[in-house]
Amino acid sequence: MINRLFRNILFFIILLLVQVLILDNLQISSYAVPFLYILFILMLPFETPGWLLLILAFFTGFVMDLFQHTYGFHTAATVLMAWFRPGVLKLIIPQDGYVPNSEPRIHHYGFAWFMKYIVILVFIHHAFLFYFEVFSFHHFFTTLFRVIISALFTVFLIILSQFSVHKSKGFARG
Repeated sequence: MINRLFRNILFFIILLLVQVLILDNLQISSYAVPFLYILFILMLPFETPGWLLLILAFFTGFVMDLFQHTYGFHTAATVLMAWFRPGVLKLIIPQDGYVPNSEPRIHHYGFAWFMKYIVILVFIHHAFLFYFEVFSFHHFFTTLFRVIISALFTVFLIILSQFSVHKSKGFARG
């Protein structure tokens, strides 16, 4: 329990540093903006209580808002994504269910399951964040293009992180 808590705190700090020091300073374009920090909420254990999930999402988004001076945009988007997470997990539950005390990892549940999980929640986060930021549907398609490009970039980084950081436990599902 203490080991998992320490690991999650360290994971949060590393993601925050990567986001603030590296990803926020990349000049790819104004359209492709990766938000890898949301991986912290996405990788929390399945058994994480809903109230704790929302508090952690609030704290995560709030910290990003402090660094980016975005006045609640990241907080709102991250809390919304966390609110949808249990429903998405129920929607895409594997036939055998989830392994007790496991976390949503590509090596545990397979590439197809993981892609569904990540794409849905990343798109929810990015769509809310970017449309909330412009607070208008005047540039609907421009903003939609920005959501899609940024979500694809974020999903790519999440998949890359799964293959580069997390080791296989030997029980991947198809």
